[in-house]
Amino acid sequence: MKVLHIVTGLASGGAERQLQLLLRHLPAHQHCEVLALTNPGTVAAALRADGVTVHHLGMRGNRDLGALPRLARLVRAGRYDVVHTHLYRAGLYGRLAARLAGVRAVVATEHSLHAGVIEGRPVTRGVKGLYLAAERLGTTTVAVSRQVAQTLHAWGVPPGRVELIPNGIDTARYHRPAADRAATRARLRAELGLPPGGWAIGGVGRLVPGKRFEVLLEALAGLDRAAHLVLIGEGPERAALERRAAELGVRDRVRLTGERDDVPELLTALDVLAAPSTEETFGLGVLEGLAAGLPVRHSACPALDELPPTAAPQARRIPSEAAAYTAALRELRHLDDLSTDPLPRPPAVGHYDIVRVAADLGALYDRLAPA
Repeated sequence: MKVLHIVTGLASGGAERQLQLLLRHLPAHQHCEVLALTNPGTVAAALRADGVTVHHLGMRGNRDLGALPRLARLVRAGRYDVVHTHLYRAGLYGRLAARLAGVRAVVATEHSLHAGVIEGRPVTRGVKGLYLAAERLGTTTVAVSRQVAQTLHAWGVPPGRVELIPNGIDTARYHRPAADRAATRARLRAELGLPPGGWAIGGVGRLVPGKRFEVLLEALAGLDRAAHLVLIGEGPERAALERRAAELGVRDRVRLTGERDDVPELLTALDVLAAPSTEETFGLGVLEGLAAGLPVRHSACPALDELPPTAAPQARRIPSEAAAYTAALRELRHLDDLSTDPLPRPPAVGHYDIVRVAADLGALYDRLAPA
């Protein structure tokens, strides 16, 4: 079986990283290739290093209509059994191109959809209309959480066209012997310039307004000077966050790592993971923190909302306000039993193991396009 994944771009973001991870774990009989409409960034290089064929369409913008016939020709020439699109622009062009090329099994994953926001942008009447028109050209839309599925249903997508397959995490990458973890922690804390005895709060994700990392900067200002903030990710808000840190007098206690491909290792350098975003459709960073054995304080995580509280006892939901994070982090900081040893892995981590998730997606492909 040949599967073509069409994605808007391949810079390092949640959807792009999730695609890379899925391709490593799909059934062996499903041969996958990837096409980026634009911006074949660091994830494209990583995919090629994994042996995946990556195509680049060279699309010049949302209204580059000349890209459609080029895309349809490429799909037709590849003789793909399944076309799977990711992100809004790829969903519009990819589903139409797949139908023009005669592909019968057309899947789209909806990674980031709220009632009034899609991929961090407001949903206008035109955006919603285009989305629903394209959705009808597909076979199945995959929702990464019940929250996304409910939004699709509210928009008028029939429940029978929606399949719930959550995001996944590579739990094996977070499991390491105690001695190896201690050595990795010491090395990375030295690399980050964290002082001995310092306490590291971490945030993971693209530096965009929706992640609300400024809340953590303001919370840091209310903590003692032993507390430091490590933001793992890159994005357009970097300069604004640096300015805000300077205004608050905490710039010397903030570390911006930029884009990294060693997130599981970096998490060993932290003492707690904080996630003040209120616009999550899954909450992958929260799950990564739990997999790394960290206590987690978060403001939105649909992945955990769908499980009983016992699935992640070390995670606690709090308001996305500086005062709430200052109080919660101060409480953690002064726990008598606080140590550098990882917490036990909670059931939620196993529930979202990428091996299980990829098997479910592979089974969907087999149902839609049987050999």
